[in-house]
Amino acid sequence: MSISKNKVVQFHYTLRSGEELIETSAGKDPAAYLHGHSNVIPGLEKAMEGKAVGDEFDVDVKSADAYGERFEDRQQQVPIKHLQGAKRWKAGMVAMVQTDKGARQVTVVKAGLKHATVDLNHPLSGKDLSFSVQIVDIRDATEEEASHGHAHGVGGHQH
Repeated sequence: MSISKNKVVQFHYTLRSGEELIETSAGKDPAAYLHGHSNVIPGLEKAMEGKAVGDEFDVDVKSADAYGERFEDRQQQVPIKHLQGAKRWKAGMVAMVQTDKGARQVTVVKAGLKHATVDLNHPLSGKDLSFSVQIVDIRDATEEEASHGHAHGVGGHQH
């Protein structure tokens, strides 16, 4: 079975930007996503197409096909109570904020007592990324997963 639309893919990965290690799934459950539903960055999803269980590969993804370009004018003040992920905030910390388009990551630029200035760019925007990937499992999506547009269970979305 190879990776195509509506397949649930489990994979291990190591993500780098240049020589900097960003994150890895080593020693954890593999990540899971529903292929063909924009659940991973476009450059990675394109590289996964047609791969099979056991395949291991490296792929370089330009920023335009990853988290997009960086825009210096994307800063906003938000109430501290809207930042999720820590009790005390300092410049450089990454927070989650609920928006009308779902949760998104922001970077704290300046934190005050009641408000914080945050950078709305994704922390990896403007960066070219390198992935080392190992395909662990591929299966057909359930009807529920296909209708929801994402994988369920370990490594996927937990309802």
